[in-house]
Amino acid sequence: MDYIKKLIPFALPYKKYAYLNIFFNVLYALFSTLSFIALIPIFKVIFSDQRVVAAKPVYQGITELKEFGENYLNYFIVDNIEKHGDFKVLMFMVALIIGMFLLKNISNYLAMYFITFLRNGVLKDIRNALYDKIVTLPLAFYSEKSKGDTISRVSSDVNEVRNSFLAILEMIVREPLTILFSLIAMLIISVKLTLFVLIFIPVSGFIISRIGKSLKKGSLKVQNEQGVFLSILEETMSGLRIVKAFNVEKMFANKFEASNNRFYKYSNSLLNRQNLASPLSELLGIIVIGVLLVYGGYLVFVDKTLDASIFVGYITLAYNILTPAKAIAKASYSVKRGNGAANRILEFLETKNSIVEIDNPIEKQSFEDHISIENISFKYEDDLVLKNFSLTVPKGKTVALVGQSGSGKSTIANLITRFYDVNEGEIKIDGENIKNLSKKSLRGLMGLVNQDSILFNDTVANNLKIGKENATEEEIMEALEIANAWEFVKDLPQGINTNIGDSGGKLSGGQKQRLSIARAVLKNPPIMILDEATSALDTESERLVQDALENMMKNRTSIVIAHRLSTIQNADAIIVMQKGEIVEQGKHQELLDKKGVYNNLVKMQKLN
Repeated sequence: MDYIKKLIPFALPYKKYAYLNIFFNVLYALFSTLSFIALIPIFKVIFSDQRVVAAKPVYQGITELKEFGENYLNYFIVDNIEKHGDFKVLMFMVALIIGMFLLKNISNYLAMYFITFLRNGVLKDIRNALYDKIVTLPLAFYSEKSKGDTISRVSSDVNEVRNSFLAILEMIVREPLTILFSLIAMLIISVKLTLFVLIFIPVSGFIISRIGKSLKKGSLKVQNEQGVFLSILEETMSGLRIVKAFNVEKMFANKFEASNNRFYKYSNSLLNRQNLASPLSELLGIIVIGVLLVYGGYLVFVDKTLDASIFVGYITLAYNILTPAKAIAKASYSVKRGNGAANRILEFLETKNSIVEIDNPIEKQSFEDHISIENISFKYEDDLVLKNFSLTVPKGKTVALVGQSGSGKSTIANLITRFYDVNEGEIKIDGENIKNLSKKSLRGLMGLVNQDSILFNDTVANNLKIGKENATEEEIMEALEIANAWEFVKDLPQGINTNIGDSGGKLSGGQKQRLSIARAVLKNPPIMILDEATSALDTESERLVQDALENMMKNRTSIVIAHRLSTIQNADAIIVMQKGEIVEQGKHQELLDKKGVYNNLVKMQKLN
């Protein structure tokens, strides 16, 4: 239950609803008890054959409270029967009970009404916090975690916590108070009989808790397995083209079914244990009621120390304890299930972000002179990807990074944008270490065009507005023209307001890439990073995209990570990388004249 303390901050904004829920739960428990106590006068009217009006009893102090209550009840009933008759008194008592039950159920509705705002508010805020965490965690985190597991935490785990929150409030307020009020009334009626009930509660609680101990472990298995099959589902949908092309539908179906079968098995085991709560608590309650009937019958018929009508009322009060006892048992199981889900949520929310900002970071608004990379080393896991790498990129110049796959080119882009932090060395902009800049202002200085065009299931206009949120229609069209994209966008059914589908699936590869370039153009940053922006395109698309890139790079500082060497011949400097180190650098013709690594790369591409 430690997780409850950590989740309390999510409930604090809705504390007024918690207070109102508690208030109406108290009223519910009170009216629930009073409605059963009110049955005793009815039983007296129906069963009593004594019609002698005694003198009105006089209160003698708290020590005589029970005797005074019984005598006054007898006096009140007999006196009213003499005045109004049996049937009218019975009608009055029935109306009183109906009123009590009405107030009880109104209180119950209002308690549930207010708790709805609390639990759904907590659900909303936890999901918002999880989403904020998703977008702030570094890219390195998601190389280790599956998307399906993260989605499972945001969806099903949060729902499980919401339900357990509701169960806790019922468990600690309404149901215990119903039991408490009923026990107080029962103690007043008969101390001897109530001792049986007081023995029953801890015994039943012990038995139920023994069964519930395995629920947390079982719940974790269920939640983890759900994350597994959601990951398989997400991967299948993302790679459906490959799944179909290689005829491996059955293989993926078997993989999904295996996970789904494990989820089925774990869920059955968990729910079967949980379903024990209600019948077990009811069985224990009926056993106690049976014992009470035997012992109470002895007090009524043999010992003659208890009135029959009061005993029947007492039994109804005792049975009134069974329903909240069952609810507490079920709630305790819900809490156990919620414990597993909450731990998964808190584990995610408490994950430390390795890319941290300093206190009071610099908000850099402009790029003035140069980018300097000074003796940096970096590794994703064990092996260094970059070793003592140094490079200076003057303002307004285009620097290209070339080399074989795995040479560390794309890593440079990841480090300059601070998607990852260097292990050694420094990266500076205008002499200021990028770790001293706010991440927002640093990335605000940069535009990024990747090899994979990352577009969203939205309109052309809204995809471009990621670059500039308040862009006008004219600015969007201008960016599209610079990116050679207007020629196909204008022919779309609704122009810039056409939805391009999931990941831009309604467009060709070249069209998607030109939209990515238009998005970067619209942002209009002083520094542009192009990460193999043309490597996945056909010749015609490459020509159009290359023209778009050249338009975009005019008067900008650009770092171009190139696979196709034909696209970077006009770069101010070409850096040739091999195993994380610079092996050559210079302009295109200079490097060709050296007859070295770059020259060999150019020859290989010409042969291809």
